[in-house]
Amino acid sequence: MGHGHKHGHGHATAAGANRGRLVIALVLMLSVAVVQVIGAAMSGSLALLADAGHTVTDSFGVLLALTAVWIANRPPNADRTFGMQRAEVLAAAVNALTLFALCGFVGYEAVRRLLDPQPVAGPWMMAVAGVGLVANVVALLVLRGGQRESLNVRGAYLEVMGDALASVGVLVGGAVIWLTGWERADSLISLGIAAFIVPRAWSLLREAVHVLLESTPRHVDLEEVREHMMRQPGVIDVHDLHAWTITSGIPVMSAHVVIEEHRLADAGRVLDDLHACLSGHFDVEHSTLQLEPDGHVDHEGARHA
Repeated sequence: MGHGHKHGHGHATAAGANRGRLVIALVLMLSVAVVQVIGAAMSGSLALLADAGHTVTDSFGVLLALTAVWIANRPPNADRTFGMQRAEVLAAAVNALTLFALCGFVGYEAVRRLLDPQPVAGPWMMAVAGVGLVANVVALLVLRGGQRESLNVRGAYLEVMGDALASVGVLVGGAVIWLTGWERADSLISLGIAAFIVPRAWSLLREAVHVLLESTPRHVDLEEVREHMMRQPGVIDVHDLHAWTITSGIPVMSAHVVIEEHRLADAGRVLDDLHACLSGHFDVEHSTLQLEPDGHVDHEGARHA
């Protein structure tokens, strides 16, 4: 009686569509990381080391994202009917947790150096930070077009933005040390970098957990969805309505739809109308709908709104 209607299992993930952007960003970030590590060793700057550690972590995050894209694009099977698309979200969560760990290390080391300042070469800091800033701006321009479509691309974009601002901070710190000799500026800049990263890492982790807990997509109002569905010809009621996200850009929905008994013979048309409604108004390409005659709900087990 029209238990299901399949749409979108072959839909490419949002991160998959932006694979090229991620590759370019990864190459830029790894190049910057090498320069920053060398510069940190030569200058003795904790801020530059923090920036280098952040860049390495970001590179690892982008590499995780690319690996997740490859896994997510593997076809579904009997054990994993949605394939491995959720791997992208897991990668984003791991990335956020790694950023938290980095911030903890930088914060500890910065406080230690505030109490016991270390010699820092300001000009070296500025030179290396300038190279990093240019590369980060290029990476931001590359990722900007895809960061609204994919959680992983957004994570990479936020990380590169953090790197760019950190490079600005290192430039300022290097100038202060060069002009005044006040070496504690390096530690203060490091703490500022960590403070900037933490809320962005939290935002990324919260989004990933939202998807992993199969919460209703933020852009979907279930009451509005129910109202739209009930406007379709022959629909009497909608219950057991659920919406969740498989991965970035792939929302799914399921529902029991009560229709007038004389419309059961034309169940295919009713399903087509309902799926067109969900796809056109709410951008839900995959939905599973169970059509029922009036009164059937009394024979069902536990109901879920």
